[in-house]
Amino acid sequence: MPKVGMQPIRRQQLIDATIRTIARVGYSDATVGRIARDAGLSTGIISHYFGGKQALLEAAMAQVLFDLHDAFLERVADAEGARARLSAIVATNFADDQYRPEIVRAWLSFWAQVPFSPALGRLQQIYSRRLISNLRHALRQLVPAHAVAPGAEIFASLIDGFWLRSTTSTTPPALAQIREQVESSIDRYIRAAN
Repeated sequence: MPKVGMQPIRRQQLIDATIRTIARVGYSDATVGRIARDAGLSTGIISHYFGGKQALLEAAMAQVLFDLHDAFLERVADAEGARARLSAIVATNFADDQYRPEIVRAWLSFWAQVPFSPALGRLQQIYSRRLISNLRHALRQLVPAHAVAPGAEIFASLIDGFWLRSTTSTTPPALAQIREQVESSIDRYIRAAN
């Protein structure tokens, strides 16, 4: 009989092992056996807690998204004003802890699977909608109404584009430079829109 309270611990162990395994061997080769070995657990425990590999992969992607959202909430709590809120979005998306190699590889692997997995696609839509919503919320206070939606789309694309380029690059991303470029683009857009 399992110990009371072990479920959240085991689930987290398996999610962490999934992210590490994907980072090491890629999404398609992240088998139940490899994930279980990385976690130091039996393969049956994956079925017990998740029902199968796909649900575990979805839980791992959800964990990465929740971690990103929690990091944003911490940063935005200190943001004073709409422009600072935009900076919090930029800082969160290009923070050192979001660019750990295993997280970057996991993101890239998940993105590649979105067209083939309705569940992963749904998680990606949640992320995209949340990003656009946060950008629009701040931009509404900084630019005329007609410039809000286009600005949010531009900055979401810029964030995703820098992420994608940095995940496929052979050199580590210069996060400070990326943040500076995005911040500069925001300032130019605000000035041009007003």
